[in-house]
Amino acid sequence: MDHRKERMKSDCKKIMDSINAMCFENLTDEQVHSLVMMREIARGVVENRVGKVSNSDVKKALSSSIEKMVESCRDVVNILGRISCEGLGEEEFQKLVRMKEIAIGIVLKRSTAVTAFGGEEQADGGDDVGSEKDMYSGGVEVESRSEDDQNEVRQGVVDGETHTWNGYVPIIEGAGEERKMVEDYHEVVSRDEDAWNVGRGSVVEGMRDAGHQEQSRRVEGLMFEDDCLVVVSEFETQDVKSEVQKSWSPETPQIPIPWPSDDVINLQWVQDMMFNIERSSYGGKSPMRFCDLIPVPLVDKLIDTATSILCMEPNCVQVDCQGEDSRVVVVGDIYGQFHDLLHLFEHAGLPSDNQLYVFNGNYVDRGARGLDVFLVLLAWKVLMPSRVYLLRGNHESRYCTFLYGFEEEVKTKFGDHGEYVYNKCLDCFKELPLASVIANSVYTTHGGLFRSITSSRKSKRKREESLELGSLEDLSKVKRSLIDAPDVGPNVLLTDVLWSDPSKEDGLVEKTFRERGLWWGPDCTEAFLKQSNLKLIIRSHEGPDVREDQDDFGDMLSGYSVDHVGDSGKLYTLFSAPDYPQCGEKRYNNKGVYAVLKPPNFESPSFHSFKDVGRPQADADGDNDLVIVDKPGSVTASATGAASLSLASVSSEVDFKTLGISNPPSSSVMMGDGAGGTELVQVPKAPVVEGLPLPSELQEPHKAAYKYFLELIAGLKHMVSTREVQKRPMNEPCKSELDI
Repeated sequence: MDHRKERMKSDCKKIMDSINAMCFENLTDEQVHSLVMMREIARGVVENRVGKVSNSDVKKALSSSIEKMVESCRDVVNILGRISCEGLGEEEFQKLVRMKEIAIGIVLKRSTAVTAFGGEEQADGGDDVGSEKDMYSGGVEVESRSEDDQNEVRQGVVDGETHTWNGYVPIIEGAGEERKMVEDYHEVVSRDEDAWNVGRGSVVEGMRDAGHQEQSRRVEGLMFEDDCLVVVSEFETQDVKSEVQKSWSPETPQIPIPWPSDDVINLQWVQDMMFNIERSSYGGKSPMRFCDLIPVPLVDKLIDTATSILCMEPNCVQVDCQGEDSRVVVVGDIYGQFHDLLHLFEHAGLPSDNQLYVFNGNYVDRGARGLDVFLVLLAWKVLMPSRVYLLRGNHESRYCTFLYGFEEEVKTKFGDHGEYVYNKCLDCFKELPLASVIANSVYTTHGGLFRSITSSRKSKRKREESLELGSLEDLSKVKRSLIDAPDVGPNVLLTDVLWSDPSKEDGLVEKTFRERGLWWGPDCTEAFLKQSNLKLIIRSHEGPDVREDQDDFGDMLSGYSVDHVGDSGKLYTLFSAPDYPQCGEKRYNNKGVYAVLKPPNFESPSFHSFKDVGRPQADADGDNDLVIVDKPGSVTASATGAASLSLASVSSEVDFKTLGISNPPSSSVMMGDGAGGTELVQVPKAPVVEGLPLPSELQEPHKAAYKYFLELIAGLKHMVSTREVQKRPMNEPCKSELDI
């Protein structure tokens, strides 16, 4: 008997899902009513309801669905209301008017329907509920009025005497939000009477051609009128966001986002920030206009506030996930793909009391909008410090941001203030935690495992010699406030955490491939999980470009891979930048993925993939003023788009892969800055290169490789000699002169 009940419930659930997926556009009132009745009967079976389904239940269900649509339209109206009409041409202005009319029409029709159904209040001078009158429904005007009538109605709205919108939909006194929305709308679109008449007239003509007519009637009829269904269909087929973007003129001045006067940001502020940054990214706006929207004082406040929170967090943060409805979303590399981050939020949901986020680092570089990504995530951190956790990646460093584009992005967007903003970001990078432990079960970090402090203090050993595995206690003692991770010393653990990768071979050894960090094998994963009493490791750091030539692991085209499986748990690699990289000649068409952890079975995460979304390209077709350095060996573009000749450009001509060289020498070198720190220095082109020209019989790709190596050697010699001259006092003789 129980088996039959369960089967019946399962079938009823399928019925509910099927009806919910239907489009009601071309159905009659009776057909819609029957379908909803069927859905509610099925819902009663699924939820073990005892009573019968009545017409009242159907009306409540329909009303709930309409309210959801109305709320969505309110959001659309609010978004459109924040768009300034200054500088818009007539065509752009009419598009904004049209979109807002559609949304307000749906909101106001629902308000009217409720009023008519209640039958208790009317607009001043309105007719009886049951009589015929002109109405506005979803942007559909029934009939035109005389110019005098139109002016009279407009004046009435402005003066607050008549509570109608264009005289067509009654707004009940005290309706509050709906009335304010009408007044706000009228204020935005009524720039001048001629413009308003043009915009309004276009709506009248368009709807008159469509032949839509509307009469007031009881609430049941209002729910299913054909013209209302046409409006719903229009929302389904018309990308409102795209229309807003198209109507937004590149020449329109951007209104700076203000920092709250009380220094307290709220959810609306963060959402407005995301919306405005996204909006500014379309329409061909130069990235040099970014500082108009996000001024330096705002960056100061946001970064300082976030840094004050981050610096109080330990190297390994504890993430508590309590409650049956709670879950943690773990995100991998983002690489400056701002629009894909927004899509991830749409896909997974925004951070909330019940939904925590842990980001594994690499927010910047290789994408055109690393600064956008980083600032938005800092805003979420400030808003929800115990719900959003930002870990550090290897690209959150001076070394990587110089090579892979973030420094140039910031300096392009902020001009004369670029150096200042870039250094503010670097100061914040230094405070990002290195790892997290979620619900005492899951360890997340950017790179991976690390050696013990004892190992780091021993004398330099051979690369093939095995090291001792570190513990969470070792990690807690690392000095993370170094902008560039060191290769030796007690803080070499910082390098390990940010740069290490898994191996299929047992052991913990220093790398020979990517130069920095360690390789660790399945035995180390097992030992770390066991000694830390954990069930799972989720790390990032490796995308499809790195895994392309590795046969031992997954290619990451699906966005994640299972790298180690042991008795104590598993190791996963997670990558969240779809169609990576945004800037570069080769795209991998990979999916982005985020992981979801729910209690009580944290050892069994679910992985959710998403594809890339349409985004402006960082090339000649889009942000052509934006400087992007894709990787060592790429052509460096100037702020005007011109390429500058350097050793990096020479390196880009060499096909190292064909030569079997997987780690070619970079055209930059890390050197001391004279103040106890380090700086990344680009090797200059030498005025004279020994060994050139090369013999003509040399064939490619060997010829290009020889040329690059000779020029690199010459550049290094030139750099050393010029630095020595700069350091030596002018009157001090050089060593060769003393020898003579």
